[in-house]
Amino acid sequence: MGRLTARRRVVRITPDGRTTRPDTLAAEEPMELRVAGSPLSVTMRTPGHDVELAHGFLLTEGVITSLDDVAAARYCDSVDDAGRNTYNVLDVALAPSVAPPSASLERNFYTTSSCGVCGKASLDAVRTKTAFPVLDGDLRISAEIVAGLPDRLRAAQKVFDSTGGLHAAGLFSADGTLLVAREDVGRHNAVDKVLGWALLQGRVPARGCVLQVSGRASFELVQKAAMAGAPVLSAVSAPSSLAVELADDAGITLAGFVRNGSMNLYSHADRIG
Repeated sequence: MGRLTARRRVVRITPDGRTTRPDTLAAEEPMELRVAGSPLSVTMRTPGHDVELAHGFLLTEGVITSLDDVAAARYCDSVDDAGRNTYNVLDVALAPSVAPPSASLERNFYTTSSCGVCGKASLDAVRTKTAFPVLDGDLRISAEIVAGLPDRLRAAQKVFDSTGGLHAAGLFSADGTLLVAREDVGRHNAVDKVLGWALLQGRVPARGCVLQVSGRASFELVQKAAMAGAPVLSAVSAPSSLAVELADDAGITLAGFVRNGSMNLYSHADRIG
């Protein structure tokens, strides 16, 4: 698995006593995203699928809307103490017709509770930024299929099997076919990798698809679904109040507590039945 995991000796204490043994940890390293050589964002991520991560981030932040908007993406010569490339700095060159991102753009620049904007302003920001409004009003998906997506996603989590420490996201077709699954220490990174894959594969807008996530449904994840035109977001855990407001406003079906054959539908429930 390479840099996806790391090994470390741990002291394990059980009712039977104290032992020392090796343990497998999920790798976590910073990735600096640059656009035309200028630093744009730094995120802590699990190495791997970094080009997808960059495309997904730029898509969900409204910088790009298609693969043609990116002229090139390459790792910079960021080296460690031994002179080896760390592959932790990625530079993206935009197509000449694409406006560069605002100098004030940062991850979560309008999506976190600390950004200083109210819920109404946050909702308006997403509505005006997305190039792919949800148009799947006639989409219908079996509740049985949606209920089975968490287990299908879990079955694709290979690194989680050895570490127990990663979030996951997957994009599924309406019949429950897994199109892509990605793991990461950050839930937003896992979603960006999935949506970056979709962009690279010409599947944005993600019409007729379900975005499944392994944890809760935050405002940020609903925002990403909206920016990619995904009509359904399904989460194993709870949504936040602002996530529900945004899903309702954006036309997204939001399912939470999808586990053990049941779920709660918080918005646009008619798509699932």
